[in-house]
Amino acid sequence: MKLSRRGFLGVAGAATLAGCGLDPSPGQTAELLTSAVPLPAAFKVPLPIPPVKRPVRSDAQADYYRVVQRKASLEILPGLRTEVLGYDGLLPGPTFDVRSGRTSVVEQVNQLDVPTVVHLHGGHTPASSDGWPLDLLMPNGEHHDHAGHHGMTGGDVKTGSRSYTFPNTQRAATLWYHDHRMDYTAPQVYRGLFGLHLIRDAEEDALPLPAGDREVPLVLADRSFNEDGSFRYPALKEGPGVESRYMEGVIGDVQLVNGAPWPVLEVDAARYRFRILNAANARRYELALDGPGRFVQIGSDGGLLDSPMTHETLVIAPAERFDVVVDFSQYAVGTAVTLKNKLGTGRAAEVMRFVVAHKAVDDSNVPAKLSSYAPIPEPGGLVRRKWRFRRGSAGEHRGWTINGKPFDPEVMQATVKLDQYELWSFVTDVHHPVHVHLAPFQVVRRGGGPPGPYDAGWKDTVDVRPAEVVDVLVRFTAHQGKYLIHCHNLEHEDMAMMAAFSTV
Repeated sequence: MKLSRRGFLGVAGAATLAGCGLDPSPGQTAELLTSAVPLPAAFKVPLPIPPVKRPVRSDAQADYYRVVQRKASLEILPGLRTEVLGYDGLLPGPTFDVRSGRTSVVEQVNQLDVPTVVHLHGGHTPASSDGWPLDLLMPNGEHHDHAGHHGMTGGDVKTGSRSYTFPNTQRAATLWYHDHRMDYTAPQVYRGLFGLHLIRDAEEDALPLPAGDREVPLVLADRSFNEDGSFRYPALKEGPGVESRYMEGVIGDVQLVNGAPWPVLEVDAARYRFRILNAANARRYELALDGPGRFVQIGSDGGLLDSPMTHETLVIAPAERFDVVVDFSQYAVGTAVTLKNKLGTGRAAEVMRFVVAHKAVDDSNVPAKLSSYAPIPEPGGLVRRKWRFRRGSAGEHRGWTINGKPFDPEVMQATVKLDQYELWSFVTDVHHPVHVHLAPFQVVRRGGGPPGPYDAGWKDTVDVRPAEVVDVLVRFTAHQGKYLIHCHNLEHEDMAMMAAFSTV
């Protein structure tokens, strides 16, 4: 019997509602999926750096790129080959390094055997290029009808290629792009469809931050593998979704950084800037360094903080980004410094290693003032909206819901006026990293108190813990159309934990 997503919710929801919430390790709403292959030794593989994508042409206003979505056979685990779905056949995909206010036009060519959708996560993007989950890009030569997916309407379906326009009209920030196909985001990101999109501006250029080889992306992702080296993922054999046991979310037992398992990076005894992205489907991390190392946070999802913050550990939920500086001059040359995960057990307790290789001249610095950004005071008379993220029932549907409803692309749960602040409250039952498309927001309250230590700056994804309420101020500008709010635990998202809203 072939199950639709909604049919799966009825089966899996009924099977798992009573047993959900069993964390395999502290701080997780997910279930561990173990590999069927021996795990590789740690700290043997050099940290790879994703290549920077170059435009095929440019004019006065824009740069034009071409990305081919294709399968590739890569050696991720030593001695084994893994088939990935990759942007340009890479894992992660190529990094876009662009300037604020200069448009990027990206032609995506689908040479896979599945439909895809691209979303620029954190992008201030027109609705037509935001990655609406039914705006499918079909593989070359595949027949389709414009009813879209599972008979639902509301999608702009194309075949072969589609051009996405990203105006980049926002401050410097670490964004990322990934697949956003309805019902199938989790397995397609798991198999490789994600990459970084960095925006730079003059304000950031003027700061004496570490740069060049001392500015390093760290894209975190956990995966599990079959005996033949292929990715192991508990998808249903027919139709979308995961096996009922994994409806909480999937966490793997192999830690990847920039696509390599437990890699090692030689560093100078100097300051380094790390752009950290949690690209895992469901795993939360609490990162820590050996010895005297601390994280000096300089930026969040939406760019620079107004002033730096120092953390002994960093808690980072799926889709969040932290821009940090680490000073390795605190360590003697020859020291091995392990990046640990305090929310992990066993092999999951380690992420990667740095080896302080030699002394070096360092003219970088972290100034006390980073940006002109300032917190926005909460004005009176705001429109207030409450978004409840939880398991539940809505008629015949069971599973993950927002405001008691599974995602329906034909229903707008809110109509939001442009250019005015609103106060949105996110209410949870278990862990939910909440992501809002189109606009960044500022956290104003967590659990009825002040924002938490990781809530500073402009955010587009916030880690909401079990039975918690987080209030944020958000303002949408420039672009009218339909957008999404959803949980970025990707198994929750695929199991209907999305809601649509329109901007007018």
